[in-house]
Amino acid sequence: MREDHVDRFLRELEGLSRDVEPLDLEVEGLVDRIAGISRRIKRALESTLAERGLTHQEWQVLGKLRLSEGHRSSPGDLAAKLELSSGAMTTRLDNLEKAGLVRRAPDPSDRRGVLVELTPEGKDAYDSTVDIQARKEAFFASALTRDELKRLNALLRKLMLAFEDREAASKEAARSESR
Repeated sequence: MREDHVDRFLRELEGLSRDVEPLDLEVEGLVDRIAGISRRIKRALESTLAERGLTHQEWQVLGKLRLSEGHRSSPGDLAAKLELSSGAMTTRLDNLEKAGLVRRAPDPSDRRGVLVELTPEGKDAYDSTVDIQARKEAFFASALTRDELKRLNALLRKLMLAFEDREAASKEAARSESR
């Protein structure tokens, strides 16, 4: 089997793993490979977005609007979904509105409210980045057979669920302590 840069790094760590008891080279390899793959996917996405003059944060707003009913939402709901302050949301919306990708319109159900709508240009910008990025990600995954891809997804899901369970337990413990 061919070696990757992580294998070479793990060989360097072998001596340290004898001195540092809890250092498990299989775990180190897993974590380093996931981190390396994540960095490469993130760089590919940043490149795709830069070609369209978008930041990752702006693209996230477009995505939330694209998936919202009627391609619109209140600024407050968008901020909540993206876990942003109202000030950060306003800045993103101002930039996207200047670029012609969203527009603000009165909320017909609340005369004091505003809805943010995805413009046709905003929809096209989001959809084209998703299309390009999906092709890049398909290329990355093409190193695996369909069965390998399914097995890897199942294993990664198992890891993700362990993280989610731990995070939920931590939040519950924090809530219990604050009572």
